[in-house]
Amino acid sequence: MSEEEFFKEFGLRVKIYRLKCSFTQAHLGELVNMSEHRISQIENGKCNITLKTINKLSLALNIPSKKLFDFEE
Repeated sequence: MSEEEFFKEFGLRVKIYRLKCSFTQAHLGELVNMSEHRISQIENGKCNITLKTINKLSLALNIPSKKLFDFEE
């Protein structure tokens, strides 16, 4: 899997779990102290994020961090 594909798959997982929580990008951004634009970039695989951000996202989405990497699901 290329880096680009990896980021897109990761972003898709963020989006799936965000929608399961019925959160808007703006609301998720507020929960993790990021802009709506930054959440959009993550969901579209346009940026590389830190482990700290991954942890914040998983806590806000109430899922284990590993769920964001389960591309087979």
